[in-house]
Amino acid sequence: MNVRRVESISAQLEEASSTGDSVEDELEMATVRHRPEALELLEAQSKFTKKELQILYRGFKNECPSGVVNEETFKEIYSQFFPQGDSTTYAHFLFNAFDTDHNGAVSFEDFIKGLSILLRGTVQEKLNWAFNLYDINKDGYITKEEMLDIMKAIYDMMGKCTYPVLKEDAPRQHVETFFQEMDKNKDGVVTIDEFIESCQKDENIMRSMQLFENVI
Repeated sequence: MNVRRVESISAQLEEASSTGDSVEDELEMATVRHRPEALELLEAQSKFTKKELQILYRGFKNECPSGVVNEETFKEIYSQFFPQGDSTTYAHFLFNAFDTDHNGAVSFEDFIKGLSILLRGTVQEKLNWAFNLYDINKDGYITKEEMLDIMKAIYDMMGKCTYPVLKEDAPRQHVETFFQEMDKNKDGVVTIDEFIESCQKDENIMRSMQLFENVI
């Protein structure tokens, strides 16, 4: 899902307020293998209204009739939005970020909690989510290798159609520059505090790392 996809979702949510159509009965009586939590609970846990959740559930169920999506299906769906490149690796990292309980599947609840942050979260919440994405092994630190893996995946996903055309060593050059600036105490890893402080102080880092444009 890229920024155009998010704009599409946002448009659907705005449209929801002007329609009388409701899928509440479908939600309450869902017979999918993974039945969503009660609407009220999801509404409390996210920044979406009940009606918006109904619209999102309809779209989710259309893509994933079983109520959950595994990694392979996630990669197939995601690849449709980046036909000019190879999104496989980035989709793998993104799937792991959405799969918060690490059970190999993204449920509607997982999807909503992540989307709520990405669409309507504060800068701090979005940066926390982005840190989790870059922290591939989930040990609470970002290494230079992890940052490079994500950067390479983003460049692969964007393909050869970027303008201006990017050099092969562009990901490594970016990482060398950003990592050196982020690793304040020069211990070879970036903590979440270092990550957030660097991003908030330097808009160029945030923009160049494509935290918000390509994180989803």
